[in-house]
Amino acid sequence: MQLALNQLAAHLHKGLRPLYTLYGDEPLQQQEAADAIRAAARAAGHTERSVHTVQGAHFDWSAVLAAGGSLSLFADKQLVELRIPSGKPGKDGSAALQQLAAHAAQDEHTLTLVTLPRLDAQTKKGAWFAALEANGVTVAIEPIERAALPTWIAQRLAQQGQRVASGEAGQRTLQFFADRVEGNLLAAHQEIQKLGLLQPEGELSYEVVEQAVLNVARYDVFKLSAAVLSGNLPRAMRMLDGLQAEGTAEVLVHWTLAEDIRNLKRAKDALAGGQPLPMVLRGLRIWGAKEKLFERVVPRLTPNAAVRLLHSAHLVDGIVKGLPADGWPRDSWQALRKLAMDMASALQAAPARR
Repeated sequence: MQLALNQLAAHLHKGLRPLYTLYGDEPLQQQEAADAIRAAARAAGHTERSVHTVQGAHFDWSAVLAAGGSLSLFADKQLVELRIPSGKPGKDGSAALQQLAAHAAQDEHTLTLVTLPRLDAQTKKGAWFAALEANGVTVAIEPIERAALPTWIAQRLAQQGQRVASGEAGQRTLQFFADRVEGNLLAAHQEIQKLGLLQPEGELSYEVVEQAVLNVARYDVFKLSAAVLSGNLPRAMRMLDGLQAEGTAEVLVHWTLAEDIRNLKRAKDALAGGQPLPMVLRGLRIWGAKEKLFERVVPRLTPNAAVRLLHSAHLVDGIVKGLPADGWPRDSWQALRKLAMDMASALQAAPARR
């Protein structure tokens, strides 16, 4: 049984299942979901708790399988937690998890909670994960994307009796807050809690938030790609500043931008050859949110602009490796900023009239 994270609270209110699996890379949300399950388990009488963390190739899976039958004299029910930080249980673990899942429904005294990192599509097709899903409840912990972050912040502020101003002023405050904590939800949570401690309930002004919220944003190169493709230059420049400050390798940032340019050129050429864009993007293994961005910008990109961007990516490849190029900054990060600006400019141009 699959549940969305926002459905978990209502589900727990109705009653508990014997097996829960949480998977995802957002530690705050996974921790809160696990805490909610633990609280519901305690309320249902699961007063004893044991934790097993899978580490190394020689983990003793028999201890996990035996845990359900090892109640102490002081507890009628127990909560068994199984943590698999690698997301790879191995051959023995796969067999053990399938056995654990099959017996979960038969053991009314034990509630099992399995926590995993983000899983790829192939792993989720594995027999062990299918068994967990078929015999219990699985909850995918998805990250809060940048577009949804202001709303999430407003909801969290409301939970502690605080709010921003209505209208455009309040949205400006939330956008500032989101810019400061993007990519670091745990820090965002801490900053919100700090506001709860420092400020009374009620409306928070922009000035109060500006003074209180630290710059704890964390960025990754894949989100930089989305910012450039969507034409959001202020965000793209802010992300490049953050990546530079965090010590991200210039060659990795260049590879991300250059790969987008190469795929844009391939898509443009295939489109000119009469192939439908959806089929082209599938062939390039571009899907999800990036697919929607490509669908919007490929028709806007002129063939000449695609060639120019490809040449620019080649020049910047040399710059990040120490080879200067005429007309380009010698500094790698400045060259990457110029490449990102050139991409955004070419992709946001009005489509040519036929």
